[in-house]
Amino acid sequence: MSIKKQSKFRNQDPFLEREKARYSHPLPSREYVLEVLKNKGVPMPETELLKQLDIDSGERENFMRRLAAMMREGQIFRNRKGDICVMEKLDLIKGTIQGHADGFGFLIPDDDGGDLFLPAKEMHKVLHGDRVLARESGVDRRGRREAVIVEVLEHVNRQVVGRLYIEHGILLVVAENKRINQEILVPNDQSLNAEAGQVVMVEIVQQPSKHAKPIGHIVSILGEYTDPGMEIDIALRKYDLPHVFPEEVVQLSASMPTVVHKKSHAERRDIRELPLVTIDGETARDFDDAVYCAQDSAGYTLYVAIADVSQYVTPDDAFDKEALKRGNSVYFPQRVIPMLPEVLSNELCSLNPNKNRLSMVCEIRFDTQGERQDYVFYPALMKSHARLTYTVVADILAEPEGRQAAKYPKLLPHLQALNKLFRVLLKARSKRGAIDFETTETRMFFNAQGKIEKIEPVQRNDAHRLIEECMLAANVCAAEFLQEHRHPALFRVHEQPAADRIEALRDFLKEVGVQLSGRKKPKANDYAKTIQKIKDRPDALLLQTVMLRSLPQAVYSPDNCGHFGLAYDAYTHFTSPIRRYPDLLTHRAIKAVLRGEGYQPGNWHELGRHCSQTERRADEATRDVEAWLKCFFMKDRIGENFDAIISTVTGFGLFVALNDFYVEGLIHVSELPSDYFHYDAVRQRLLGERSGKQYRIGDPLRVKLVRVDLETRKIDFVLEEDKQAMPFDKKTGKKSKQKEKPQAEVKAKTKPKPRSKARSRVKKAKPAQ
Repeated sequence: MSIKKQSKFRNQDPFLEREKARYSHPLPSREYVLEVLKNKGVPMPETELLKQLDIDSGERENFMRRLAAMMREGQIFRNRKGDICVMEKLDLIKGTIQGHADGFGFLIPDDDGGDLFLPAKEMHKVLHGDRVLARESGVDRRGRREAVIVEVLEHVNRQVVGRLYIEHGILLVVAENKRINQEILVPNDQSLNAEAGQVVMVEIVQQPSKHAKPIGHIVSILGEYTDPGMEIDIALRKYDLPHVFPEEVVQLSASMPTVVHKKSHAERRDIRELPLVTIDGETARDFDDAVYCAQDSAGYTLYVAIADVSQYVTPDDAFDKEALKRGNSVYFPQRVIPMLPEVLSNELCSLNPNKNRLSMVCEIRFDTQGERQDYVFYPALMKSHARLTYTVVADILAEPEGRQAAKYPKLLPHLQALNKLFRVLLKARSKRGAIDFETTETRMFFNAQGKIEKIEPVQRNDAHRLIEECMLAANVCAAEFLQEHRHPALFRVHEQPAADRIEALRDFLKEVGVQLSGRKKPKANDYAKTIQKIKDRPDALLLQTVMLRSLPQAVYSPDNCGHFGLAYDAYTHFTSPIRRYPDLLTHRAIKAVLRGEGYQPGNWHELGRHCSQTERRADEATRDVEAWLKCFFMKDRIGENFDAIISTVTGFGLFVALNDFYVEGLIHVSELPSDYFHYDAVRQRLLGERSGKQYRIGDPLRVKLVRVDLETRKIDFVLEEDKQAMPFDKKTGKKSKQKEKPQAEVKAKTKPKPRSKARSRVKKAKPAQ
């Protein structure tokens, strides 16, 4: 239909020109449809809406699709009579379902209005992740806001990974994601002859309803539950991680050159003579950063060269679309799911030694005190002069006349210059007040079957911290460069702790005689000073843990709020474009500024939310895999006793970490000595009402392993009666010796056990006055 023949209502669409530019046969815009419905003032019959907007028979099908899309997104809603309503005028809440393994769930509103409880009868209609409209219905017995589901906007679960069970001849799949708590029924002729206990992928062909369970067809059999690598195959599907590159990416990969062509670096600065080196772990395969430091009487010049991924991944090409979808690489034990295909991540964009590579360089000038004087960004052609490891560099710096140093005589003075710069940057970091929590990282060692053989702590040496300081310096320069030129970017934002968390932290620290300075808005420096004050206390682990939990999670956002933990006014990610999409966006923005242009990849806020979500997804998936592997590692040790420390205190019990195995599990409150235990949130402890016995983070215990559940990834312990663990030094990874107390003192502090055999229970204690 031509525009001239349209009604006066159609021509009044304020977005008509936009629709005409997008479509050869433009329809009324979403905004105009909403305006017409709002002006009506009451729910509008579909026929009346079609007539008013002059929708003819040839346009009807496409217009109905537009209405359906508006319904899915919660803009409009059909009532029981079929009339169309504007969502804003209804007391309905749009949000996402969050399921729970016990059958109930929650509605997470889009407007951040606070979660609403959904009882099991409401959860029968949906699965975890579904998008719904709901109405607040009151409060439950525990005082929680409760809701009822009015309409399902979108069922998001199309395929689900789970285990097949056969009960009384009925086939059903139990999802690996325990938030999906409904069993999926499978017709006998749609099972692919899968056997009970096998891991399968099931496609849901009928979604759940109030009176019916979901029904699905098995589309693939992954194998047996304990097959090597099965835990990763499950996690990939459980967390919906893209792990197979589409055909478009495969074809584009095949067309990529194997070497850097001369035409691609004609206008770049040639820095191949600079003795840049990569410093990474022993098992690293992709090298995206190289460093070099030149020292003179006035200070230091640091070169941080980062692989120029943006040269090969252009906006909206197949590489870019898949990289955006993945958001980041995912690092599982023994397997990596890369953000980019190997032709880039391990070849063209990997700074392999003695190979010409394209890079973006951040050249930074520091004075002798570590104060930054100037910096500049530029595209360059570089060559890594060596592939070094943290261990090798640490050995060279510790013994400059030793065996390792003798292998790299030409690089030795440059590494020593890097080390000197690192030392002054450390002082500047301390002066700035960055928070530096002491944590223990671990490494898993595997046998031929792909299962854990042992778990050992990773010893961070100065080479790790040296590279970390170099990367921090470059990231800060990138953030300030984009800010200075007023170009949009995705900042790495770590906000100030919320007021209620600060208040709770102060209350806790006050109870143990520690003060956090900074009044209502403490800075990172206030945290750093407190950590320094408590580091030699016997309860340092407890205090540090509570302080760490008061901090928010870092996210990506175009709204710069600074980085609280690192004590930076502006911070972004620039140094890892091979494995993080935000870094790629930063590179493109910097190059655009250097060309005197602008870069607009889309909605920066949506990109920030997406990249934050893919980062959390990767973290959850890797934790899930590690938890399964640890459960498998411990399942043959049931009945054994271990030394442990309390890592977390909750109302339902104690989480403990084994000293020698770095595995965590739960001691349920019912397994504690017979008493009524009160959970004290302020002091982070469980306190026995009659015995006065208390359990706090960092307390040593002797525990016995009683249960391992691979499916739920849960490990359960009980206390070994009348035995206490030898204190454990987290810094050295060894049991520390403790002076034996005088017998009189021991007797004075020992209370007789109560005769009551009452089952242990927990009550919440009132906050300290």
